[in-house]
Amino acid sequence: MPSSYDPNNIFTKIIAGDIPSHKIFEDDVCVSIMDIMPESRGHVLVVPKKGARNLIDVDPDDLAELMKRVQKIAVAVKKSMRADGILLRQSSEEVAGQTVYHLHFHIIPCYAGQRRNRHGEVEVSNDDLAEIAEHIRAAL
Repeated sequence: MPSSYDPNNIFTKIIAGDIPSHKIFEDDVCVSIMDIMPESRGHVLVVPKKGARNLIDVDPDDLAELMKRVQKIAVAVKKSMRADGILLRQSSEEVAGQTVYHLHFHIIPCYAGQRRNRHGEVEVSNDDLAEIAEHIRAAL
């Protein structure tokens, strides 16, 4: 059974600047950050600033504005990482794989002939994340 939104989740702390992150993009609607345990090189998250548990309970107008940013960032990730494709993922509720209960989208670059890591399988160094983030920011 779904629970209510917890405003003290890790993403609200990242948005507030209480937890460091490698930001790709930020405006009044969202923040985009590097995933520290990426499925592939260049894996980023897009997180709305307005709290919503997941896709099921987000306001449709807020979602529409967020998706404009998701697309813009996905284009920059694909271009800057020279990916063959992009996997866009959003999980709603535990049974679907959601582990942080604040709506967010994963933008995962995909490369022909290359297997993706399982989420949480590999942690990337801060130096590597900073370098990749700068590369993606330059494409925006």
